Amino acid sequence: MGKRILLFLLSNILVITTIGIVLSIISSFTGVGTYFTADGINLPALLVFSAVVGFVGSFASLLMSRWMAKMAMGVQVLNPEKESLTDEQQQLVDRVHRLARAAGLTNMPEVGIYNSREVNAFATGPSKRRSLVAVSTGLLQEMDDNAVEGVLAHEVAHIANGDMVTMTLLQGIVNTFVVFFARIAAWVATRFVREELAPIVHFIAVIVFQIVFSILGSLVVFAYSRHREFHADRGGADLAGKDKMIHALRSLEHYTARIKEEQASVATLKINGKKQTLLFSTHPDLNERIRRLEAK
Repeated sequence: MGKRILLFLLSNILVITTIGIVLSIISSFTGVGTYFTADGINLPALLVFSAVVGFVGSFASLLMSRWMAKMAMGVQVLNPEKESLTDEQQQLVDRVHRLARAAGLTNMPEVGIYNSREVNAFATGPSKRRSLVAVSTGLLQEMDDNAVEGVLAHEVAHIANGDMVTMTLLQGIVNTFVVFFARIAAWVATRFVREELAPIVHFIAVIVFQIVFSILGSLVVFAYSRHREFHADRGGADLAGKDKMIHALRSLEHYTARIKEEQASVATLKINGKKQTLLFSTHPDLNERIRRLEAK
């Protein structure tokens, strides 16, 4: 599946497992939220527990997304009110803000640059009012003005579409069902062992089933991620013009090999991704994206 997919799954599993363990410990001491009864599992209580675990991690990640992306990518935020910018930097800020106004955004995104050879860009943030558009130095060095315009329009379209919030809600729902069904499956597994071994078996089984169900759930998340890329391409074409958007995507084809896989936390946010097996790919094939835009 690749290093990036593995890191994505492990980080998500770690988050929901940690929150689940903490809530389980609290429940054991307080009795609040306990979903095991003498008659079996209290399914409504388990569903509430699962939703808390599933959504707390997702929304915490959303709220910290802009800050985390800056730290992970080493983004230099360009603020003309606080510092003197070069002509190239000022032009980048002006372009993003112009596209943002054209997209109907009332609060301008932060604009930043991160130092990397990869030719890429991403948008993130907890809301349309608190967003960030960042581009790599490699993109600014390698792409011409029309291609850069198309890339920026694509990223602004992500913000205007509210993709960050939608992805968070989807991940929260997926995590909820991962936690829910993992605990049901683990409870079933304890029925086949001696009573004194049940707690240990349950604990191990929960982790194992969360890994299995997280992999299955990630297929849904990745499928929606691919869908939103097509949607952002269309939005970028509306903002910058179809020819510039297609030109940007064609330009990206030459630099796929430069994409870094280590930054799993922002992989789904970028305009371009490494080629993976289709089911585990966060981005559609660039040729397919171009074909759909040309048919638009």
